[in-house]
Amino acid sequence: MLSDASQRKIPLLLQIALTSVLIGKSITLERFPDLYFFFLGGIISASIAFVLIFVKFKASIHMIAMSAITFFVIGLSMHYEQNIIYTIALLFLLSGIVASSRLAMRAHTMKELIVGYCAGMLPQLLLWYFWL
Repeated sequence: MLSDASQRKIPLLLQIALTSVLIGKSITLERFPDLYFFFLGGIISASIAFVLIFVKFKASIHMIAMSAITFFVIGLSMHYEQNIIYTIALLFLLSGIVASSRLAMRAHTMKELIVGYCAGMLPQLLLWYFWL
């Protein structure tokens, strides 16, 4: 619960750095291409959230995570040609529950939730071009 957007700088930088080490050392493109692109999307999403701090905007990191995992699972479904529609539907439902809870707690505005959702979704969608 970091109320001030500037308090997010160090945690986001640590996340970017540690995830970079993770995909550089253990989850490489050759070994685990699916997870590599998921975590690369995570780095891009965290970078977007970090840049938004400088314009005094607090994107919802919870929504970034929910949308990233949702669209990663959709990508897995398409990549492996598996029908996992119930899992995808559950992830969309959970995204709505997370968004509702963030609004009820007054932790974010609707705009911050939408920007967070887009910041998690768009990198995953863009990386489908290289992955799928």
